[in-house]
Amino acid sequence: MEQMASAIKTNVIRILDKEKIPYTCSTYEVKDGKIDGVAVAHKIGIDEETVFKTLLVQGKSKTCYVCVIPVAKELDFKKISTLTGEKNIDMLPVNELQKTTGYIRGGCSPIGMKKALKTYIDKTAMNLEEITFSAGKIGVQVTLKPEHLKTLIQVEFEALTN
Repeated sequence: MEQMASAIKTNVIRILDKEKIPYTCSTYEVKDGKIDGVAVAHKIGIDEETVFKTLLVQGKSKTCYVCVIPVAKELDFKKISTLTGEKNIDMLPVNELQKTTGYIRGGCSPIGMKKALKTYIDKTAMNLEEITFSAGKIGVQVTLKPEHLKTLIQVEFEALTN
């Protein structure tokens, strides 16, 4: 995997460079407003099963958790509730996303959040050589080996979707 010299330097890319983690970077056009994960996968020409989205959920305890799942799948709230031991889990309100993570909707990455949050990645990622996810800015994606995420953030690979 070649590291792509890019004029675009997001926090995620700076962290990957600093930690000497190999990655590739892809950019896509955002003017059409199609920034959902499936559209992004098609724009960058990557199989949508290898493109992941970063979702923030919050338990009744007000603790936030990061869930990284394939873009075409839906989060199974019962599974994440069981994993976290929280009775009720809901999506973090969008208006709290930037304050909590430092990222905006559509540009949220599991790498480089304001504070370390418990992170779960769908276990299907372990069957893939590489996964692609937001580089922390709408219009920019990074691709890397799932096991490299473990060297940056504390992650657990679990079944998160139906």
